[in-house]
Amino acid sequence: MTTATPDVAPASPKVDRLPPYAVLLHNDDKNEMGFVVQTIAQLARIPMHDAFERMLETHNQGQSVVLLSHREHAEFVCDCFRSKGLVATVERN
Repeated sequence: MTTATPDVAPASPKVDRLPPYAVLLHNDDKNEMGFVVQTIAQLARIPMHDAFERMLETHNQGQSVVLLSHREHAEFVCDCFRSKGLVATVERN
């Protein structure tokens, strides 16, 4: 008696995490610093003192990473920043 081995495709590698994407906030000349801090804290869900640091980095260096997340969430948060009048983009990290 012969035993036939069923054709089984090798399992694809297990993906533990989705690749991270960064939401970048860009400096602009029209929004007040206090508004930017409040918006960062609200949308990135970080403490006010961390939001203040991100705002300063954006102001002094032209941009800063305000959030790391999977692509869909990063794009959603980026759109939320834009809806508040801020300049934001998404990049793969």
